Amino acid sequence: MRILLVEDDKLIGDGLRAGLVKMGFTLDWFTRGEEGKAALLAAPYDAVILDLTLPGIDGLDILRAWRAQGRQEPVLILTARDALAQRVEGLRLGADDYLCKPFALIEVAARLEALIRRAHGQATNALQHGKVTLNPDSLTATFDGAPLPLKPKEFALLELLMRNAGRVLPRKLIEEKLYSWDDDVSSNAVEVHVHHLRRKLGSDFIRTVHGIGYTLGEA
Repeated sequence: MRILLVEDDKLIGDGLRAGLVKMGFTLDWFTRGEEGKAALLAAPYDAVILDLTLPGIDGLDILRAWRAQGRQEPVLILTARDALAQRVEGLRLGADDYLCKPFALIEVAARLEALIRRAHGQATNALQHGKVTLNPDSLTATFDGAPLPLKPKEFALLELLMRNAGRVLPRKLIEEKLYSWDDDVSSNAVEVHVHHLRRKLGSDFIRTVHGIGYTLGEA
């Protein structure tokens, strides 16, 4: 899942980027408020981590502008401000959750997963399709009850397809979900990951819709 981080503290940003990427997220990090504000309009993010105290523009003003534009991406506010009035203001402006610094990385990840799960209308984080079960919390998967070894991008692609079961995902969208702007992406990266998953799950597990993209096959 692709996350937008808008945070000017280099130490916090470095820790979040390293930790969340290790946990299987794709992450773009911006330290300036205006750049982060514009970034949400330029890529298909699954959730946002937004600091409130940013150079040039307040985080609440960014949130207010996003919601006024009709943006519905889940927003987790991450800030040192712990006054009740400020937390309430952020939630009323459209924030979906709130964490005060200092925080535990595992809690940030858990809250992101909960926001993304709710955005997809899913009651639990475990995903099931046919004989495949995927657990994003533990980054584990099984096939017919047996452990299914997956490389990070294979896991991310499978999770993306399973969260969007019944939808045809364009190849370009898949690429944008799996890779950040800092990644060096080969022109056939998505096709390679699809090929590897088919070798592990069967040729019919992922269906190609020619000229459009990919979707899951029948369960």
